[in-house]
Amino acid sequence: MSKQVGLANTFEAHRKHLQAVAYRMLGSLSEAEDAVQETWLRLSREDGRGIENMGGWLTTVVSRICLDMLRTRKSRREDSLETHLPQSFTSQENIIDPEQEAELADSVGIALLVVLGNLNPVERVTFVLHDVFTIPFNEIAPVVGKSETATRQLASRARRRIRGAKTVPEADFAHQRDVVKAFLAAAHLGDFDTLVAMLDPDVVLRDDRQTGSSRVTRGALALAKQVSGRAQKAAQLALVKGQAGIIVAPRGRLLYVLQFTVNQEKIAEVDLISDPERISRLDLAVLSDGTLVNPD
Repeated sequence: MSKQVGLANTFEAHRKHLQAVAYRMLGSLSEAEDAVQETWLRLSREDGRGIENMGGWLTTVVSRICLDMLRTRKSRREDSLETHLPQSFTSQENIIDPEQEAELADSVGIALLVVLGNLNPVERVTFVLHDVFTIPFNEIAPVVGKSETATRQLASRARRRIRGAKTVPEADFAHQRDVVKAFLAAAHLGDFDTLVAMLDPDVVLRDDRQTGSSRVTRGALALAKQVSGRAQKAAQLALVKGQAGIIVAPRGRLLYVLQFTVNQEKIAEVDLISDPERISRLDLAVLSDGTLVNPD
């Protein structure tokens, strides 16, 4: 009994790290907890015998469990967009504290969590282990069942997808990013006058959540009134089809995307996209200053 207690204490010392690994791989706190619990069950069956590097062993096991869970999710067509739909919000609320998950998502980076969901399972596991937790490729290769060279290529491919590619010149993109960032800040603060000044007088907002004529808002005054003080805390800058945009993802679950057209320092058009099929056709990526990515 005392040996089992000692093993449990050792596991608890690693629990926080394992949860961090699993959450970044799965994007769901409830699923991360399931993966960590399964890791404990496997450790208890091993009884700790012959494990020289407990931290490394546990990280490998939880990573393999997460990889299996991601593959199962994909095979059931439960991709990131479907798991991020609004109706899934209440499914785990009796198990996981929504505020706790929201804080965890914010600490990881909402944009990064959303974009990680666009990677295939092996890319996601490889990227998280190497670029987030700085685990060397020779240790990741056995986890994903690839050669070290192939694993390195997976990480590079994932990194390119996460960073995305700008579709406008750097100077234009920097200006565009600053405009969208200022718009988001003014919407958060409820700064009506600043919002009006940033918007083209004939600005158009198209919202696919609405039907009929209500889906279109026209004019700077009308749009400023609609968004002033109503920006969600979970709204964050991101690359949307290679240009500066906004994603809204409470607890890391994507609700909608805002795509902007900026003309002569003013926002001329805004498209609010919430339909999963439309979102799946968007290239989403994190801004270069919004994620921690280690070099090869």
